[in-house]
Amino acid sequence: MDQPTRWIPYCGAAPVPAELWGRWNLDPWLLLALTGVAIALWRLTRTPHQQRALLAAMALLLILFVSPFCALTSALFSARAVHHLALTAIVAPLLALALPVRRVPGGWAAWTGIHAATFWLWHAPPVYEAALSNDAIYWLMQASLTLTALALWRAVRAAPVTGGVFALLATMVQMGLLGALLSFSGTALYAPHYIGPIAWGLSPIEDQNLAGLIMWVPGAGFYLVAALMLMARWFSQEQKAVAA
Repeated sequence: MDQPTRWIPYCGAAPVPAELWGRWNLDPWLLLALTGVAIALWRLTRTPHQQRALLAAMALLLILFVSPFCALTSALFSARAVHHLALTAIVAPLLALALPVRRVPGGWAAWTGIHAATFWLWHAPPVYEAALSNDAIYWLMQASLTLTALALWRAVRAAPVTGGVFALLATMVQMGLLGALLSFSGTALYAPHYIGPIAWGLSPIEDQNLAGLIMWVPGAGFYLVAALMLMARWFSQEQKAVAA
C-alpha cells in the first residue's frame, strides 16, 4: 500500500517516535488566531466559573494544535480520533460553559442532527483524505466539527432536561455506531494512514480498529456521563422543590 506524497497534512508529515518531541507547531497564524479567539471569548465571560472553563478549553486547544500531538495525528488515525473527540466532547462543552446560557437557533433537535451529519461526513474516507491534502479543507473540518459541537452543547444547556438528555444520548449512539463500524472493519479505509502507523508498531487496520474503539467506548461515554449528570441535577432540583 502506497501513501501518495500529496497527503502532507497541516500538522506535517507523519513522524516516527524518535522525532515526535521535536515536532512542535509554532505557526504564527495559528497562535495569532488562538490568541484572538481567547481574547474575544474572555470578554463574554461574566463569572470565575466561566473564565476557568475558557482557560481549560484554550489550554486543550494548545495541546491539540501546538504540541507534538498535532504531528502524531498525521501518523495515527487513532490519534486523530482522540483529537476529534477532544474537540467535540471536551473543548466544545467547556466553551459552552464559558458562554452565557442562550437558546440556539434551531434548538437541540436540529443541532443533534447537524453535528452527527458533520461528524460522519468528515470520517468518510474520500472527504477525510481531502482534508489531509489541503490546509483550507483541513481547517474547514476542524472548524465545522468544533462549531457544530459547540452549538449542540449550547442547545443542550438551554433545552428542557428531556430534550438535553435525548440529544446527548442520540449523540452517544451515533458516536458508538461509527466507532463500532471502524472497530470491526477488516479493511483499512484511510489511505493517509497506510504508512504512518507502522513506525509505531501498528498495522493500518490495527490503528483504525483502535480509533474505532476510542470513539465507541470513551467517546460515547462522554455523552452518557453528561446525560446522567444532567438527569442527576434535574432530580436534585425536583427533590429540593418537593422539600420546600
